[in-house]
Amino acid sequence: MKQFDKKFILLANYLPDRQESMQRYALNLRDSLHAEEVDAEIWRPTVFFGAFVKNTNAGMGKWLAYLDKYMLFPALLWLRVRVNPKYAEKGLFFHVCDHSNSPYLGFLPSGRAGITCHDVLAIRGSLGFEDAYTPATSAGKLLQRWILNHLRRAKILTAVSQHTMNGLLELCNHTKPLGARWKMIYNSFNGDFKPMPLPDCQKRLAAFGMAADLPFVLSVGSAAERKNRKLLLDMAHCLAKQWEGKICFAGAPMDPALLAYAEKLGLQDRISVVVSPDHDTLVALYSACTAFVFPSFAEGFGWPLIEAQACGAPVLASNLSPMPEISGGSAIHVNPYSPDEFALAFLEILDPEKRNQLVEKGFENCKRFKPRLISSQFLDLYSA
Repeated sequence: MKQFDKKFILLANYLPDRQESMQRYALNLRDSLHAEEVDAEIWRPTVFFGAFVKNTNAGMGKWLAYLDKYMLFPALLWLRVRVNPKYAEKGLFFHVCDHSNSPYLGFLPSGRAGITCHDVLAIRGSLGFEDAYTPATSAGKLLQRWILNHLRRAKILTAVSQHTMNGLLELCNHTKPLGARWKMIYNSFNGDFKPMPLPDCQKRLAAFGMAADLPFVLSVGSAAERKNRKLLLDMAHCLAKQWEGKICFAGAPMDPALLAYAEKLGLQDRISVVVSPDHDTLVALYSACTAFVFPSFAEGFGWPLIEAQACGAPVLASNLSPMPEISGGSAIHVNPYSPDEFALAFLEILDPEKRNQLVEKGFENCKRFKPRLISSQFLDLYSA
């Protein structure tokens, strides 16, 4: 017998945009609901205009993708939902999986549609907040204003951290629609993250030229300015002879400016880059690193922090929100503008006792983000 008699249609992101984390969020939410014996299916924007270009994130391709995402799909959505009587059932709910698609709420039944807000960085950036590290073009400012206006009117909303919820409420002048249900629900793990045996790590990482006996610190993420990759180079420079291991950047390639800076510091021979690692390679990196270093200036949640902890890596992270919130005190947090503070904190991690304490605290912290705990909160929100 089903524990929940409602059905969900989850509106996921446009596939050509290759927003991997948002696609994983939708898939994980669907799978978590299925684990609770709740019917859920995923709808995505139709790819029509975007099929004629290779890149939908820049130039003409971006504008063609906008036609698919914000004109064609909403029209099809309205026809599908409003005309077909089966979508008028009171037990059928719609959930938009990414706040950047908040305009879809205007085409869905009021009171039966909700949305997840992952961050407000792009919105704040469009309003001129420099600490968001996401400046916007004139067109981008209009788009973000449109997104915010629909978020403000959402009747059902989840935010992935208290930091994100607070940021959204601030942008809404601390008011929300009358009778609206807004709730903070953390992200859950969207993959199987656990320690990989060292011999398996060594075999997998050898393919990237990483010697089995050479320690390394790890950074995971994009090359965006807010990720603060440069700090890892500055930290290694500050450590000088006290630690001469490698620095591994996993995710996006290093940009030319960062490569030039590494050469200026004489660190170019100590850098490894693993571009777009698959899941097993990422687990190997987390499992084998001396420490995971996460000096980000701005995040909505910060998945890599708990992924690293789940694989047994001690975490050294920024002390800016939401990083301390997500670690729950299980990581070392210092000023992301201070390489010296990161260097001193890293030396603490080299102490075996301190390292073991951080690893054990990390495992305990990860229990807060189990998919079943998150899906139960999600269902409670829609049961209210």
